[in-house]
This record gives sequence, structure tokens and C-alpha cells, in this order.
Amino acid sequence: MLIAYWCVLIAGFMPIGFVGYAKFTGERKLGARANHDPRGWLEKTEGAQRRAYYAQQNGFEAFPPFAAGVIIASMAGASVLAIDILAVLFIVLRLGYGWCYIRDHASLRSSVWSVATLCTIMLYFLPLLT
Repeated sequence: MLIAYWCVLIAGFMPIGFVGYAKFTGERKLGARANHDPRGWLEKTEGAQRRAYYAQQNGFEAFPPFAAGVIIASMAGASVLAIDILAVLFIVLRLGYGWCYIRDHASLRSSVWSVATLCTIMLYFLPLLT
């Protein structure tokens, strides 16, 4: 199995880690009452908690093209090593993206997002290169 397939699994669940940070850290933690409307509760958070929630949302947005890129590159016979490198790099960058978002490093976050997105795009072009 390609390492990249494991990266797809990680990328699929990574957003849950970010929202976990939002729910269980900071001054305002998600309690039993708030759990009846967790999305409404998350919309009312501020600071790092809100940014963690937004990192979760962006993670869900980034996942489909990444997962499809891994599958397409694999099915088209692209280099397994190249697919794995891009997938691992994507995961590392997306973790960095979440950290930058939570810590409010906006410019660095945008740069990290751009490179992670480039990794996804490159997956689609790998079959043409190999």
C-alpha cells in the first residue's frame, strides 16, 4: 500500500483534531449544554478557538482534491515515490497550516496553504511526468 493512502486517511481526520483543539482548550470549553448545538457554539468562540474551528473547515475543503489527486496519480501509474513524497509533504504542510492558523500567523499561514495546494495540483500532473 502506498504511504500516500495512509496520508489520505490522516488528511480526512485531521480537521477533527483542529476542532478538538477549539472545543477543549481555552477559557470557553464545550460542555454538555453546548454539545446540543456545537456548531452554533463554535461560531461564538473567539481567538485561537475560532481560528481552530476555521482550520477545521479549511481542512474539509482541502481534503477532496487531495484525496482525488492521490487516487488519480496512483491509478494513472505515476511514480509511487513521487506520490508518497507529495502526500507526506501535504500532511506536514497542513499540520503547519493549522498551527499557523491557531497561532494567528496569517502571512505564514497563507504561504503554507499555497505550498500545500501546489502539492495537490502536482499530484494531478505526475502522470504526465512519469
